[in-house]
Amino acid sequence: MIWPSWVRHWLKFNAVGGIGILVQLAALAILKGLLHVGYLPATALAVEIAVLHNFIWHERWTWVERTGNARNVREVLGRLARFNLSTGVISTASNLLFMSLLVGRLHMQYLIANLVSIAITSLANFLLSDLFVFRS
Repeated sequence: MIWPSWVRHWLKFNAVGGIGILVQLAALAILKGLLHVGYLPATALAVEIAVLHNFIWHERWTWVERTGNARNVREVLGRLARFNLSTGVISTASNLLFMSLLVGRLHMQYLIANLVSIAITSLANFLLSDLFVFRS
């Protein structure tokens, strides 16, 4: 069965995102739990680490037919800028907002709150990536 390209991209996006969640949670646990960084700055740093991780995999696997596994540094840096200015900003802002609410106000455990924050922004990030960052 041949699936439409958006279905393949959605499945790949979620596979990369699943690993990205582990990267983000590990970074958050290290920053907050081991290094005692406050939960909001630790969240922002952990999100950026995951965003960079996810960009590399999306560039090389999720949307490889659109990027051509590009070696042109200017093109890659342009997509990285678009990725960071769209999904990166959305992810950081929503994670900080929901972490502030869930941890700061509702006293939810910070790793659980982070999972909730990630889930809320997943669809928006896919649409931004598909339609804006890695557009055909």
